[in-house]
Amino acid sequence: MNDADLLRYSRHILLPEVDLEGQEKLLKAKVAIIGLGGLGSPVALYLAASGIGEITLVDDDRVDLGNLQRQIVHAEADLGQNKVDSAARALSQINSTLKITPLAQRLTGDALDDLVDGVDAVVDCTDNFETRLEINRACVQGQKPLISGAAIRLEGQLLTVDPNVPNGPCYQCLYGKDAAVQQDCATTGVIAPIVGVIGSLLALEALRVLLGIAQDHTGQLTTFDGRTNRWHQFKFKKRVDCPICATPSAP
Repeated sequence: MNDADLLRYSRHILLPEVDLEGQEKLLKAKVAIIGLGGLGSPVALYLAASGIGEITLVDDDRVDLGNLQRQIVHAEADLGQNKVDSAARALSQINSTLKITPLAQRLTGDALDDLVDGVDAVVDCTDNFETRLEINRACVQGQKPLISGAAIRLEGQLLTVDPNVPNGPCYQCLYGKDAAVQQDCATTGVIAPIVGVIGSLLALEALRVLLGIAQDHTGQLTTFDGRTNRWHQFKFKKRVDCPICATPSAP
């Protein structure tokens, strides 16, 4: 860490939970952010500002006018451009030392597995339930922490899947073996600041996991009701019949 880094991250270094050792961890960390929309915007901005060493941005969509109400990493000048390229430019203006890899594609199967294998943590900011399940599968299989969030209307939620925690449940455990849920803000609506609230919490959770200071961060769904400004937490357990994380029975 050079003198410029010491000055830049001084407010982190003052924290006993971070200190020099912790900031060094962040500077060496590799994170994938999947989805550069409402949630991915604040996640990307805060992780870039916090000193994450390498960020891979994944999204196959382009910026359109309807995005600008809530997707704060993009601007009017970015209309029609790939979201990953628009986000990469914004992040590079915040932190020129950050290594950014933009992937303007939807990753599945082996390609998604390869992405997960190459990072220290994944932040899922997608709005597609099937995609979330696929990301969960890849992270469980690759033994990498997954920080997953969702926001719709005036509501949001967050959960962390950490396959390195013994008996920790995964995203699939929350919804059951035959989960089939699909809602998105394009058809249901979302108030702009709610994605900032949940996105900021996702970024904080990613930092806690990377720093190794997260405690009791698995098996817990955190929800926020923007109508009443109330938070709730719900515990859930690993399912013995989960098709993703259940331990196979011995023959």
